[in-house]
Amino acid sequence: MKIIRRDFIRDGPGSVKMVPVDPEDLWCVYNLIAPGDSVMAATVRKVLREAASGGRDAERVKVKLEIVVENVDYDKVGSILRIRGKNILENEYVKIGAFHTLEIELHRPFVLRKELWDTMTRDILNQAADPSASADVVVVLMHEGLAHILLVGKSVTTTRARIETSIPRKHGPAIAGYEKALKKFFDNVMEAFLKHVDFSVIRCAVFASPGFTKDQFHRHLLLEAERKQLRTIIENKTKIVLVHTTTGFKHSLKEVLEAPDVMNVIKDTKAAQEVRALKDFYDMLSNDQTRACYGPKHVEVAHERMAVQTLLITDELFRSADVETRKKYVNLVESVKDSGGEVHVFSSMHVSGEQLAQLTGIAAILRFPLPDLDDIEM
Repeated sequence: MKIIRRDFIRDGPGSVKMVPVDPEDLWCVYNLIAPGDSVMAATVRKVLREAASGGRDAERVKVKLEIVVENVDYDKVGSILRIRGKNILENEYVKIGAFHTLEIELHRPFVLRKELWDTMTRDILNQAADPSASADVVVVLMHEGLAHILLVGKSVTTTRARIETSIPRKHGPAIAGYEKALKKFFDNVMEAFLKHVDFSVIRCAVFASPGFTKDQFHRHLLLEAERKQLRTIIENKTKIVLVHTTTGFKHSLKEVLEAPDVMNVIKDTKAAQEVRALKDFYDMLSNDQTRACYGPKHVEVAHERMAVQTLLITDELFRSADVETRKKYVNLVESVKDSGGEVHVFSSMHVSGEQLAQLTGIAAILRFPLPDLDDIEM
């Protein structure tokens, strides 16, 4: 994220002018914007003007609007934020009070005004502005005939490519057809890999599959790199890690991120910390369930008793349309930190965040057992 101007009071009102430069920036903006904020940006309107011929011609004009946010939609595939609300900036094309939808795209500047820049919003802004916060791991999850190329960033896991090729059975007279189809599949995966992977940015590239598909693709890639003198592969082959998974589908990404070889490379990144914290929670839940709890009520009671050692919470909870609900969770995070606890804010666009969301989106590892928590109604 490129921050052009910051003009706000800590825990008070103000504005920030910024420019999103990659899809993760848009996700951060999505987490920053809440109903009641205002967003100012340029948009294009189609207007009709009198033509010399006596008719009317359509003309596209650039208009600056500022709308009070009512709802925000994040289009992950198109990398666009759509912000709907009432216009409060007078101009000749859109009346004050008229509803409008602003689209925030990559490389387009906008201004966000908030009445309260609290701890969470400042943290999100600082994370977005810090290039070193990115995890940037590329994962090729595959089995014969199907591959997904995934980019695991600091806040978002995005699918960069899906490659599918029909592979005939591997026996009898069909063996030649099988080998030809498999080579075509690997060629297609390699082409997509080269297109979407920037080795100057990523920490490692992971090839993952059940069986030996990952090993076969790895050999194919290195042989083709030598044959075609693909310097980007030859010079970065040490960044490639092979991981066994139970399936080649996207839900096996959790296994990839938990693999020791991968964890050693990305151990200081946000995505890895989320995976590790969630694993610690599940381990505690299995080994001593009186020292683990989940659900808003149980976590709140545990914190009131100064028992929360590690708080796990999804960013989804901070996007509530109810201001008081957002404040409640912001205050909980700050209070846990003030009491010496550790806080992990999970991205709901990572596989670990999706898992935590299934447990109500909030959980905690406790300093000491609280066996009576189970008696409290959720």
